[in-house]
Amino acid sequence: MSIQSTTPQPLDPTTLPDHDNVPGNAYAYCVRLTQPLFMQTGRMIAYYPAPGGQGIRFEPLMATSLTGMVAERFSSPLYSRDWVVANGSAHVILGDRGFDINSYDLDQGNLTVRAANLLAFDASLELKESIIPGFLTLIGTGKFLASSSGPVIFVEPPIRVDPEALVGWADCPAPSLHFDAGWMGHFLGAARGALLGTRSGEERQYDFTGAGTVLLQSSERMMEDPQVLRRLEGEVDGLGTGQLQRLQQVIQSRLMQQQQ
Repeated sequence: MSIQSTTPQPLDPTTLPDHDNVPGNAYAYCVRLTQPLFMQTGRMIAYYPAPGGQGIRFEPLMATSLTGMVAERFSSPLYSRDWVVANGSAHVILGDRGFDINSYDLDQGNLTVRAANLLAFDASLELKESIIPGFLTLIGTGKFLASSSGPVIFVEPPIRVDPEALVGWADCPAPSLHFDAGWMGHFLGAARGALLGTRSGEERQYDFTGAGTVLLQSSERMMEDPQVLRRLEGEVDGLGTGQLQRLQQVIQSRLMQQQQ
């Protein structure tokens, strides 16, 4: 018996889409760059310069040539160090740690998305920080890219969702937190939350009401958000000795869980 391997057809500018996933690959997305694009750092994996073009310029948000546009379009100082503006003419291939990537179109819309999932967005959109930590809101008309752990599911409120499965929500009020009284009152559930510092979707959910659309990923595998650590670091100075010791216990418990 012989085993034959097939080599995928190599990509080139003529076989790449202008705005779509790389053929047969849900984990890579190709953008035909013709206008400024806000992009999270570390997500560009390759690009083909347009014929006769000079390639792409990746400029930090605080660059002198960008300050006016950034002030108008990117209202989130907390996340500004993790983003650049891509200018030029090229086919740009984006990837995000092996997660699924999809594009979404907003038409005079209002969508809030988890910051760690947002990869890129057109300069025609305006970005603001959500009142819920770890989320960003896009307003206006344009296209944006977001990643997810598995395919995205679209659902309508009223619904309660596991926070770790939530990607974002569009055109509906921000959620409120719901704690399951039965789960919280159960000895094992209470012990796990109090002693190990862990939460689950059975214990705590986001409660959505009203009209709109909620985006869920088909997995509870959350992506790391560097701003969560920076936010915590900023709060440490305000903690007393007992609180710091408690925080140390929680961190040690979480490390032990992840090492199992």
